Amino acid sequence: MSAPAPHDADIADLSFAVTGARPLEHAAVPTLAFRLAVTRTGGGPVRSVSLTTDVRIAVERRRYREEERLALARLFGQPEQWATGMRPLTWARLTTVLPPFDDTTAVDLPVPCTRECELAVTAYFEAVRDADVPLDFLFSGTVFHTDATGRLRTSQISWARDCSYRLPAAQWHALTGRYFGGLSWLRVSQDTHALLGAYRARHALTDWDETVRTLLEGATR
Repeated sequence: MSAPAPHDADIADLSFAVTGARPLEHAAVPTLAFRLAVTRTGGGPVRSVSLTTDVRIAVERRRYREEERLALARLFGQPEQWATGMRPLTWARLTTVLPPFDDTTAVDLPVPCTRECELAVTAYFEAVRDADVPLDFLFSGTVFHTDATGRLRTSQISWARDCSYRLPAAQWHALTGRYFGGLSWLRVSQDTHALLGAYRARHALTDWDETVRTLLEGATR
């Protein structure tokens, strides 16, 4: 005979809230640590949680100035196309294991930041210099918990258990600026890099920034 189905009271239920964000100290790459508060709202004590978090920029929930709209055109098209072309930007996908807790716990969600120009998230932050950036945190995964009899059970985290947070854009710029010193990374092929290197050597240019500037100035004459 199969085991009886668990009662609703035995099904673990969790709620989530992002309560803040801070730079992760001594990280090899610039990283923002989002503080996630987790509360058990149903079921028995939690023994472990295998948590997957999707972090997305909810670009449609923010107003944009004229200069920001121009800078965002390469991501979403012209402003008159935004009603159909503007979609959330995926920033990160994280996997976290939460330790046992009875009622509440908190954990850091480390999200790397980069200035690599090819990435849509970087292009978005470069266009948005101030005010807040609306973020959505979407959760999935498995909760391992005990029922009223003390037996171990598992429950799936509901997709409805998402939460939002507004990140000051200045916080991203301050963190990446501290690591990169106002520089941005531009990815080119090896052939293009070799051509740039040859041009730099021929003209005795001091660095890559001067090399690219000289080429651009020559192209606009």
